[in-house]
Amino acid sequence: MKKIGIPEIARLANVSIGTVDRALHGRSEINEGTRQRVLRIAQENGYRPNLAARALVVGGPLIKVGLCIPREVHYYFDEVREGVVAEARRYQPLGVQVIYRPFERLGVGETEKFQELLRTHPQVIVVCPGDPQRLAPLINKAELQNIRVICVSSDVPGSTRSSVVCANQMASGHLAAELMSKFLAPRAAVAIITGSSATEDHRKKVQAFSEKFPQFSPCGRVLEVVEGHDDKDETFQKVYALLQRQSALAGLYVSTANCLPVCRAIGALGLDGKIRLVTTDLFKEMIPYFEKGTILASIHQRPYTQGQVSARLAVDHIANGRPLPSSYYLTPHVAMRSILQVFRETRPIK
Repeated sequence: MKKIGIPEIARLANVSIGTVDRALHGRSEINEGTRQRVLRIAQENGYRPNLAARALVVGGPLIKVGLCIPREVHYYFDEVREGVVAEARRYQPLGVQVIYRPFERLGVGETEKFQELLRTHPQVIVVCPGDPQRLAPLINKAELQNIRVICVSSDVPGSTRSSVVCANQMASGHLAAELMSKFLAPRAAVAIITGSSATEDHRKKVQAFSEKFPQFSPCGRVLEVVEGHDDKDETFQKVYALLQRQSALAGLYVSTANCLPVCRAIGALGLDGKIRLVTTDLFKEMIPYFEKGTILASIHQRPYTQGQVSARLAVDHIANGRPLPSSYYLTPHVAMRSILQVFRETRPIK
């Protein structure tokens, strides 16, 4: 097929070259019906923008990717950010810019930062949603403005978001339940430490573990689900109180990356090695707890890869017109003491 350019699209659509440019690059001041007609003609005729050449002419960013993730539990979300930035750097000749708008923690400040990003007019926003109910209307608004939304690490069911990139949450919960059952005797009692039931990622992992643990462990029981809201102090206090009142507990599953306060609560009560602990993700501060046997295993959600994939999908969609997949699930990995050195999070920073 002969390569088609903007002048040919303008002729076929019976509009000006300026109108085609506005349609192709998501600008305002164009009738929505005209925009859709231009985009359809461009797609049908195999139009592919030469963004590298255009970036040289314009001298500024042509692809703007908004990034809206929490600061809290930075061990995890720093990895997501690094993955996005590293992947965006590979596309520098295309004029890719990452606009970073972090918020305090899941469910706190995310709608305000998302609205800030909308005002910068990016083509894509990558967001980790903590409060799906409040964020859904803003996601729908963005999509109506032709701004694609990619949810990372968690999802907003029922919204019109374009894609979600995350670890397979049900697989993560099932895997944690099976591992826990191997570490405990039959009839064991366990508890789950999570962030917030409002966050889809947390809810689904709690559901998956709760369903499978009694199947993997004969007569095993999940006594409680404790929500720490990814706050270190709140989580420490709640876990400390849990361990004091539930003397029958044999194991804890931490379904978020906020495991350090759990480890500290176990240590404060002298229960290292007595409470079997399965955690989530991996970072350097966890290594001492693996070494002394506080943490037996961790379900690694590969946050760096999640960031990479999110940025790659965003740029490929804008630059090449490749459709965004409705979901992109990563297989979780298991981290244990004997193989910690194979994970990038434990390697020295170069």
